Amino acid sequence: MSHFAFLSFLFFLLPKMVFASSGFTFLGPVAHQLHIPEQVLTFTLVAVFILILGVIYKMVMAGKKESDLPDKGITFRNVIELFGQFIYDQTKSIIGEKEGPKYFSFVGGIFLLIFLSNLIGLIPGFIPPTENLNTTLALGLISFAYYNLHGCKTQGTINYLKHFLGPLWYMAILIGPIEIISNSVRPISLAFRLRGNMFGDHLVIEIFGQLAPYIVPVIFMILGLLVSFIQAYVFTVLSMVYIGLATEHHDHDEEGHAAH
Repeated sequence: MSHFAFLSFLFFLLPKMVFASSGFTFLGPVAHQLHIPEQVLTFTLVAVFILILGVIYKMVMAGKKESDLPDKGITFRNVIELFGQFIYDQTKSIIGEKEGPKYFSFVGGIFLLIFLSNLIGLIPGFIPPTENLNTTLALGLISFAYYNLHGCKTQGTINYLKHFLGPLWYMAILIGPIEIISNSVRPISLAFRLRGNMFGDHLVIEIFGQLAPYIVPVIFMILGLLVSFIQAYVFTVLSMVYIGLATEHHDHDEEGHAAH
């Protein structure tokens, strides 16, 4: 057994197995005392951590210009800017070169929030808030409200609602209910997809951790990291797609009016 696997077992899997068998979590007693669901407390901890990262980044960048060259090597600034550039490129690619940057703050924030909420479950003594359906449903509803509000803002409420009725008025009675139902199930779909994958991932890690404690630290923890990233990315990409769909018709309408 390699030194890496042994250290992973001692510092990661062993305490996780102990906590799992005893049911102990770091925030469990605090949540019990405050009468707050543990997933809410953990989610709040993640949000505070993100705020701290933002403050640190602002302090690091104090006195520097955006045109300054990146630091050499792997630094805090480079990691944050690499993440920012990745999300920024995704918004332009999916939503559009012109409109995408407008939604960068929301897209970047939702990705970071979900990714770190997934990732905290890999730390012994913490339960990821995204394992709880209430958390993922709340995230789905936030995405749902965001893209619908921006659809109304971009196109106007009446024009936005007209798109649910289809291009032909006599088909509205058929197309309208289908479009409304399709749009309404999106937050539920986002919630169940994220919750199901994160619950399954951490369940697999715990089970195989007890069956093969010397192999899991190397293989399944890397898999857990990848799953945490992929699920955050999928949720974010779908949210960007919904934003694009909600706002794309505005330009077409304007072109139509201009043609007339």
